Amino acid sequence: MAEKKKDNIEETSLSDMVEYAKKQRWWNKIFGKNSGPVAEKYDVATQLAIGGVSGWCAGYLFQKVGKLAASAVGGGFFLLQIANHTGYIKVDWKRVERDVNKAKKQLKLNSEMPSKEVRTKVDEVQSFVKKNIVLTGGFAGGFLLGLAS
Repeated sequence: MAEKKKDNIEETSLSDMVEYAKKQRWWNKIFGKNSGPVAEKYDVATQLAIGGVSGWCAGYLFQKVGKLAASAVGGGFFLLQIANHTGYIKVDWKRVERDVNKAKKQLKLNSEMPSKEVRTKVDEVQSFVKKNIVLTGGFAGGFLLGLAS
């Protein structure tokens, strides 16, 4: 009789564990119970859809604005060269080179250690990505698709 009770207890605890595991969301199993505020409000499909659509919009706008900015900068340099060769303006290239070298030295000196504000922002971004991994994954995928379209 004692043997029967022991088997019954093992079966009960095993079935309780199986039921508990079925109730857990898959991201809680992988990333732990505190996987973030967005993960608690919406299901995975909704998070992926929100992240994907917003990422695609951001990628598409980034692509269009990037092309516009590249065209404006390239066109400006092109017009500057035409104006220089036709004699409308005269560029002191030695002075430009000296100023660029001075700027390089200043950037090299300041790039040794990132500022406290930069480190704080990086920590905030890392924390957000860890808490909302599904949403940020959808955003990254959508962003790449937006760049490609």
